[in-house]
Amino acid sequence: MVQDLVIAVVTAASAGVLYLAAAAKIVKQYERGVVLRLGRLRDDVRGPGFTMVVPGIDRLRKVNMQIVTMPVPAQDGITRDNVTVRVDAVIYFKVVDAASALIQVEDYRFAVSQMAQTSLRSIIGKSDLDDLLSNREKLNQGLELMIDSPAVGWGVQIDRVEIKDVSLPETMKRSMARQAEADRERRARVINADAELQASKKLAEAASAMSSQPAALQLRLLQTVVAVAAEKNSTLVLPFPVELLRFLERAQPSAPQDAAPASQQALRPSPPSASPTQAPRPSPTQRPAQAQAQRPAQGQAQAQRSAQTPQAHPRPRPPQRSPAPPPAPPASVSSAPASTPSSPPGASSASAPSSPSSSSDPTRPPRSKPPKPSKPLAPH
Repeated sequence: MVQDLVIAVVTAASAGVLYLAAAAKIVKQYERGVVLRLGRLRDDVRGPGFTMVVPGIDRLRKVNMQIVTMPVPAQDGITRDNVTVRVDAVIYFKVVDAASALIQVEDYRFAVSQMAQTSLRSIIGKSDLDDLLSNREKLNQGLELMIDSPAVGWGVQIDRVEIKDVSLPETMKRSMARQAEADRERRARVINADAELQASKKLAEAASAMSSQPAALQLRLLQTVVAVAAEKNSTLVLPFPVELLRFLERAQPSAPQDAAPASQQALRPSPPSASPTQAPRPSPTQRPAQAQAQRPAQGQAQAQRSAQTPQAHPRPRPPQRSPAPPPAPPASVSSAPASTPSSPPGASSASAPSSPSSSSDPTRPPRSKPPKPSKPLAPH
């Protein structure tokens, strides 16, 4: 009897130990336990720590309550401005209702992943390329709202969604590079033009300041020469500006300027002075005779020019009377014959008095001018 009793006690103790081992459960701090008794959900969700369930009747399901980091596979799409891009993202979420996450959806992780992919493709189609590249914060907020709306019924809360990378085709990358280069070039030219404008204003102010003091320009020239001469690897060509000449002219004293007209007056020809060998000026009574003596020479030169120029039909001219003979010259004036061998018969002759200088100057031979030939009388 005692032996049977001991065997029964040992058997009951072993069954109790096995029951305790099957009924005892430990829930971790970051987990929650959902109990299904005979397939029906119990209202109480087991918290972290030691808990007991009925073996064979209750089934405990543990749900992780930590934030889950899930990468979203890269999605190909076409933006609103017709650019093909490839975008990948990452999503952060956590379970806030263990019972709903276990009952409402079969696999909440897979459901969230698929929802994130479809929402990402939708965001790509609604956005421009510039928004994907520069305005990602706004896109992240929109993507978070699109995923969080259906996930609330699953007991899942979307904590954050981030777009990681945007892959562009090589042709688009080259086009964007050219655009950026052109923009940089435009800004560089604008900055250069602005610098030139400011420099021109400063140079104009410097020029106006130097114009009042010509010596400042010469000092600036010498400073430039010194700056260039510091490097001994080049040949220096020094110009000689006209402003320096003007500066030197203004710097000269007044004495040399007064001496200049005197030297010019010395170089001017002096008026003819009366010399013993020069003939005296003719008196008023001798001037008509001298003019009468010069007329035959002028007439002879005019006749030679008319003889060289052929005339087709010479027109007869009325006879002209020879001028009256001048009054008798003084005793010192000698007359010369005025007839020329080329004059035709019947032409009148005129005598020209010699110049007064020939009679007054004993060293000079008397100069006689050829008389002016008289014109033949045309028949009436």
